[in-house]
Amino acid sequence: MATMTRRRLLAAAAATATALALGACGSDDDSTDGGGAASATVSTADVDAALQKGGALTVWAWEPTLKQVVAKFQEKYPAVKVNLVNAGTGNDQYTALQNAFAAGTGIPDVAQIEYFALPQFALGKSLADLNAFSAESLKDKYTPGPWNAVHSGKGIYGLPMDSGPMALFYNKELLDKHAIAVPTTWTEYLEAARKLHKADPKAYLGSDTGDAGFTTSMIWQAGGKPYQVNGTEVTINFADQGSAEFVKVWQQLISEKLLAPTNPWTDQWFQGMANGTIATLATGAWMPANLTSSAPGGSGKWRVAPLPQWQAGARASAENGGSSLAVTEKSQAKNLAYGFLRYANEGDGVQIRIDNGAFPATTAQLNSPEFLGKEFAYFGGQKANEIFAESARNVVPGWSYLPFQVYANSVFNDTVGKAYVSATPLADGLKAWQDQSAKYGTEQGFTVK
Repeated sequence: MATMTRRRLLAAAAATATALALGACGSDDDSTDGGGAASATVSTADVDAALQKGGALTVWAWEPTLKQVVAKFQEKYPAVKVNLVNAGTGNDQYTALQNAFAAGTGIPDVAQIEYFALPQFALGKSLADLNAFSAESLKDKYTPGPWNAVHSGKGIYGLPMDSGPMALFYNKELLDKHAIAVPTTWTEYLEAARKLHKADPKAYLGSDTGDAGFTTSMIWQAGGKPYQVNGTEVTINFADQGSAEFVKVWQQLISEKLLAPTNPWTDQWFQGMANGTIATLATGAWMPANLTSSAPGGSGKWRVAPLPQWQAGARASAENGGSSLAVTEKSQAKNLAYGFLRYANEGDGVQIRIDNGAFPATTAQLNSPEFLGKEFAYFGGQKANEIFAESARNVVPGWSYLPFQVYANSVFNDTVGKAYVSATPLADGLKAWQDQSAKYGTEQGFTVK
């Protein structure tokens, strides 16, 4: 789930990205026998017939709720045998996928691919374009952020599996103790950070030691569009208005040492949220299960609020984390594979995953009274899904990731990260990130501005 996604994002290896960018070996062959999809449009009836006829599917994924999905899928379609393989989390699986594509053997039919990594595999022609299955007709079934994320150019290269609309998780008990109102803007957040740290030098309003995914999500929320992609033509610009909004506030938080110097996903980090030394966390809607299991001491003390805004009165949000399921181009059972995607990411499998702790990307579930009315004991009985669902509806449209985002994220700590541990200005760190990413993209054959 998203905890592992974030850890792997921080540890992404440049070597893997080098192998992926423009190097994924796709196939121009379209299987037409058995469950294989031809280049012509495949009807729903064709997919249903393939599911009834049966066959074998190999699915590579690390997301834990898919175990229950596979079990129920095979009960509904007993003629289909699904081999669910955990080939590693995030970047580890991408390395294994690339090796399989290069060898031309051992390629799964379906693979879990995070939104930020999807463009690399799509550009490398390793994934099937789901327009062949009229996937565009599913547009209204998903929230805008995840739906946009599975597109590359005019192609659709996966179906959204989950989403991470952002919210502000906060320790109500701690803020009340120091008479600090929940910030509604990032300027208020800065003032609240100053007030809390002055009242208790051991306490910090937030935690950020430098994370690529968080930084891009914050710029996204501010309306920034630093990445523009048109096929192999790429523009990278971290001097846009959204990036400037982020830098203006975050530079002050860094310079004044108002961010907890605790590495995320460590025991110390979770202890800080449980014992009151870390008061807020701006992250995706997948976080509640992690707080419940890893920071149980905070139960009843924490609440959820909308993400603070860059402009007072706005209602903008962004995504942080999330994955798709994609059909590989060399799959010999594309019809079966797409049938599994529909079941897992749009059909019965969605509720199965929600029941086991996942956060959906589908509008039906996000709008259902059962989902919205769920009370979270950890948040004092608060109906937190109401806030998450509203955030999902307000994700700023038009965001793009680079077609070599895995590489870009891998050099974040060597560029932007320096602003957190030295006197390097955050704006200079972003400029260095921009330049290093552009240099790499040019070396890989992209036209980069």
